[in-house]
Amino acid sequence: MKQHPDRNRLPNRFPELSTNHHFTHTPHLQPATILHLPSSLDLQAMDIVTPAVEKLGETEVVRMNSTLICAPIMADTVDQMLIQMNSAKSSGADLVELRLDSLKVFSAQEHIQTLIQSSPLPTLFTYRPRWEGGQYDGDEQSRLAALQLAMELGADHIDVELKAVDNFKSLTRGDKPAKCKLIVSSHNYQNTPSIEDLKNLVSRIQSTGADIVKCATTSVDITDVARIFEITACSQVPIISMAMGEKGLMSRVLSPKFGGYLTFATLERGKESAPGQPTIKDLLDLFNFRQLRPDTKVFGIIGKPVGHSKSPMLYNKAFRSVGFNGVFVHMLVDNVKNFLETYSSRDFAGFSCTIPYKEAVVQCCDEVDPVAKAIGAVNCVIRRQNDGRLYGCNTDYVGAISAIEDGLRASGVQNGSSGSPLADRLFVVIGAGGAGKALAYGAKEKGARIVIANRTYDRARELAEMIGGKALSLADLNTYNPENGMILANTTSIGMQPNINETPISKEALKSYALVFDAVYTPKITRLLREAGECGALIVTGVEMFIRQAYKAYEGFTGLPAPKELFREIMADY
Repeated sequence: MKQHPDRNRLPNRFPELSTNHHFTHTPHLQPATILHLPSSLDLQAMDIVTPAVEKLGETEVVRMNSTLICAPIMADTVDQMLIQMNSAKSSGADLVELRLDSLKVFSAQEHIQTLIQSSPLPTLFTYRPRWEGGQYDGDEQSRLAALQLAMELGADHIDVELKAVDNFKSLTRGDKPAKCKLIVSSHNYQNTPSIEDLKNLVSRIQSTGADIVKCATTSVDITDVARIFEITACSQVPIISMAMGEKGLMSRVLSPKFGGYLTFATLERGKESAPGQPTIKDLLDLFNFRQLRPDTKVFGIIGKPVGHSKSPMLYNKAFRSVGFNGVFVHMLVDNVKNFLETYSSRDFAGFSCTIPYKEAVVQCCDEVDPVAKAIGAVNCVIRRQNDGRLYGCNTDYVGAISAIEDGLRASGVQNGSSGSPLADRLFVVIGAGGAGKALAYGAKEKGARIVIANRTYDRARELAEMIGGKALSLADLNTYNPENGMILANTTSIGMQPNINETPISKEALKSYALVFDAVYTPKITRLLREAGECGALIVTGVEMFIRQAYKAYEGFTGLPAPKELFREIMADY
């Protein structure tokens, strides 16, 4: 495999990517100005040309990359497959992977011919054996003969496993129609090997005479994906590469950025052919897949859990509305320090931080805003493009406090001595983590009296001492009612999907509060907020905090004014 000139300089990290670097050493990736389909696709033979301009909702968009979307088709019958194939076409897929091993009854000649003749899209035939993660458990000769037949009957691609390719070539005597492209594949369901082992694997696959290399690994940690990016960018032949699992989502979404031949996307959730596949709809509508190119800046939400986050929806729609060349993805991170050290390229340009990393990330930043430093928590990290240094700030406290203040003002509460309706109010914060620190700091700045309630009393006491307030254990909160008209703010994940029946405080205790805020926004109305409303309290949802904290983050990420009305329109549908 060819070496990138910077690879040796950063042997243990994700390689540096210049904004002007278009991976010209990757022959199947063309400069991202107009659509160029991969040269390995025989368009005349398929009689199908993917349009350079496509419909996205009511808007026409120019396709900026050549990476294909492949929809795996798995069904019990051929008739069911045909239905799914048409759904794939209408959903925006470029080709279909026909998983012969999923069929309950299979007559090779009849069924393969029907599938090829009836397919509305180019075809990729796969007949995956159990020993490579599939469902076929018959004899090997019959399996390989079916793939040979698919090739002879007009398949556009066939997938043969690396372990079986020598036997397949012996069977076919090396004869293959020019139209059909041979994908030689390797699947690792345990982990992602070292970069040296991956490069050796790709070289071994290349040496078989494969038209297209396929390398699928399992992402044990999100840093594994960096090695997938590296082998993709370095490959001398068309390559399909991904790290399976939720931690490997980036490898699928960002395939166009690094020159991948195709990425797999399922027709609907729950019908994935491998762990971590996004839906076709999410690739196209959520991640703006067709607009990604080598110089696209990558942003993301760092957390654990993170799949619930609406940040990608918010930012990607905003990016698309102004033509900003960026993409925002979910990043399921186990160790934030390792993550930031691995993805040190300036192409990874900014991150939102959520539970549980708002405090830990402070130590990872080269520079921290004074307010964020005083709070002890960062929820927004920006990589400066001039020097690559990480700048951390906190937009949580402004977002949450302004939402609570506006809620009080709308109900007729007048500003107090500090110019805020929070002045002299008893403000109870549930949680002593990053968000709890931000709200306690913000409320204190507005003149409120602060109480911190936390499951671990010592953490509550530490924050209370830092802020200048009182500490409680969460268990004591149900009997804490020194006065009426208090403000309650939940900053923990209690009540977040999927644990929507949980609440941090009893309904009876909520009667002492004039306003209740919940930072959780999935669901929008948590059990805490529902019960608070039933008790007569004003409620402020986490959606308000989410939108308002995103204003400053968006401006930091893009250098553009935040589209505030658009943000509200986007979240109004949620």
